[in-house]
Amino acid sequence: MTTDPLAANPVQAPRTSHTIRLHPDDDVVIARDQMVAGTPIADEGVTVIGLVPPGHKIATRAIANGEAVRRYGQIIGFASQDIRAGQHVHTHNLAMGDFTRDYAFSAEARVVRPAAQPATFDGIKRADGGVATRNYIGILTSVNCSATVARAIADHFRRDIHPQALAAYPNVDGVVALTHGVGCAVDPQGEGLAVLQRTLGGYACHPNFASVLVIGLGCETNQISALLATQGLAHSDRLQTFTIQDTGGTTKTIAHGIELIKAMLPKANAVERQPVPAHHLVVGLQCGGSDGYSGISANPVLGAAVDLLVRNGGTAILSETPEIYGAEHLLTRRAQTPEIGRKLVARIRWWEAYCERHGASMDNNPSAGNKAGGLTTVLEKSLGGIAKGGSTNLAEVYEYAQPVRVRGLVFMDTPGYDPISATGQVAGGANLICFTTGRGSAYGCAPSPSVKLATNTALWQRQSDDMDLNCGTVLDGSATIAELGAALFELMLDTASGKRSRSELHGYGQNEFVPWQLGAIT
Repeated sequence: MTTDPLAANPVQAPRTSHTIRLHPDDDVVIARDQMVAGTPIADEGVTVIGLVPPGHKIATRAIANGEAVRRYGQIIGFASQDIRAGQHVHTHNLAMGDFTRDYAFSAEARVVRPAAQPATFDGIKRADGGVATRNYIGILTSVNCSATVARAIADHFRRDIHPQALAAYPNVDGVVALTHGVGCAVDPQGEGLAVLQRTLGGYACHPNFASVLVIGLGCETNQISALLATQGLAHSDRLQTFTIQDTGGTTKTIAHGIELIKAMLPKANAVERQPVPAHHLVVGLQCGGSDGYSGISANPVLGAAVDLLVRNGGTAILSETPEIYGAEHLLTRRAQTPEIGRKLVARIRWWEAYCERHGASMDNNPSAGNKAGGLTTVLEKSLGGIAKGGSTNLAEVYEYAQPVRVRGLVFMDTPGYDPISATGQVAGGANLICFTTGRGSAYGCAPSPSVKLATNTALWQRQSDDMDLNCGTVLDGSATIAELGAALFELMLDTASGKRSRSELHGYGQNEFVPWQLGAIT
């Protein structure tokens, strides 16, 4: 299989090959299956030395200590010792290193041809012009101190505990409490509180919430009045707020919250889905528990679906800044304007300084699971990760949880940790999440549905209970990336129209609300 790292247009290799070659200039190939010493790789003219797990790399030539090693036609690291042809290439002989990236701002930006007949999905129109893919009532907290009462209120309406609580309201997807661990002991003028308020504000006005309660303790730094003011929000029949201290304690607060939600339910239920253009679809792109196949199968499949989404006027949010590190030059080349490309580089520089301040390294990623799956350096992970963004222009760069206003492929600066990253995307307006995994992440993201893509068939067979689409068929040659990308785009539309994802069926979503915690806690 050969792929252009800028375009994700692979050419299938026969399944009879033991390995996958991604680019003519690569120094490594990827093992399809477990490889043992003495196995000949006829396509490459080498013989395997030692044991190589599936998804891991095999050197196709002798590589000297200190020499750059390429995958996807791009540098993924430098040999930390001499490597023989046929040898396993991984953490024991491949390491990070500095190299110059040619950002070539906007050099490869191109006109995107719109779809002749734009796609539609069955969405829920809101009075403010927003379009929902789900119809929840949300409970947000200003501070960790009000988390317990928020959960108690939501639990009163859980269908698995109290089946009759929402029996008369079939159009309401549920009542969810999204709690967090901060909101006090922070600088009231600092970046940390501003990011938290921006995140809560994005959720409070998210179209997937028919109505929202915001509950506080009363004495916290993150005062509800300031939260509403900074986010341009106001009390209405859709947005109600109160505090434990003003209401008279825990018992009265829970009872008050239950009554308020009961009053909200009839209006929340009075909705019906109707066909709307696909340009109302805003998809957050995530990868977690990645493996050596992520950049070959599921991520390019998602990229192909994103290209279709953008052609149909929709929006895709690529994120996880530490996981594009070392591959950002492939995005700056596609930036719609040089200014947009420079915004992305500025976020990379912020992360370098941020890590330096905290004595950390940008190469603390990949995780242990990523490495077990065949990924060695963050450079390698990044090159596979950006494939989720497809091949269209980079239309804008946003900071964490900022409202996404531009259509097309955009970038939001977030950490690589999936719950924090997706929380920022949903705060920015994502009404659907697409999540690729090679190791088997279990994840959901209320109030937006999350679609899970398996990178390999072994994972699909082992954990299909959590997966919505098997992209392993790309590896065995029974499907192409273009075919699966088209199927995934249809699955996006179906899910946006109300089809429940596996994570929704399992009840994931409340615990995965994790705003990015920045700044000192005093």
